[in-house]
Amino acid sequence: MIRIVLVDDHPVVRDGLRGMLAAEPDLEVVGEAGSGPEAVALARTLRPDVVLMDLRMPGGDGATATGRIRAEVRTTHVVVLTTYDTDADILRAVDAGAVGYLLKDASRAELTAAVRAASRGETVLAPSVAGRLVRQVRSPAAPQLSAREVEVLGLVAQGLTNAEVGRRLHISEATVKTHLLRTFSKLDVSDRTAAVTTAMARGLL
Repeated sequence: MIRIVLVDDHPVVRDGLRGMLAAEPDLEVVGEAGSGPEAVALARTLRPDVVLMDLRMPGGDGATATGRIRAEVRTTHVVVLTTYDTDADILRAVDAGAVGYLLKDASRAELTAAVRAASRGETVLAPSVAGRLVRQVRSPAAPQLSAREVEVLGLVAQGLTNAEVGRRLHISEATVKTHLLRTFSKLDVSDRTAAVTTAMARGLL
């Protein structure tokens, strides 16, 4: 049985999703949340196989909640289910660790197939979303990062702090900061989140 938590700030949307999933004998909705923090707390308590996550909610957005869930409950996979398919939204969700990104106009067959695939850790993307990611990866003139810079940024993308990255790579925290500052300069960004997002968009991670 695949155990699912639904996250959306609109009860009517959660009711509709629950109804769609209830007809499937191998799927079970075990909890519902109306905000990002609620979703993290539920995932921590229930440890579901899959979380269906809305992106934009009051009291904490879905991308932030996705990152926290992936950091705290590694066995739970998150599928974003949203009305938004802008480049920034897609990249933030993927950066946070979502294995899937579907739009709310998905059919029941698409939704249930996505849940089953996500429970196996497989990537599931709506066709329009996949197309956007491919176009971004193919964008020209990607700056060259050193192997160590890619390694550091990859760990940052997993949510590790500078100190944790340093311990993982057996280098000092100051050295981690130096690598990140060089990366920021090469990518023309000013913070960690922008560096990860930009690197993913350019196919560097």
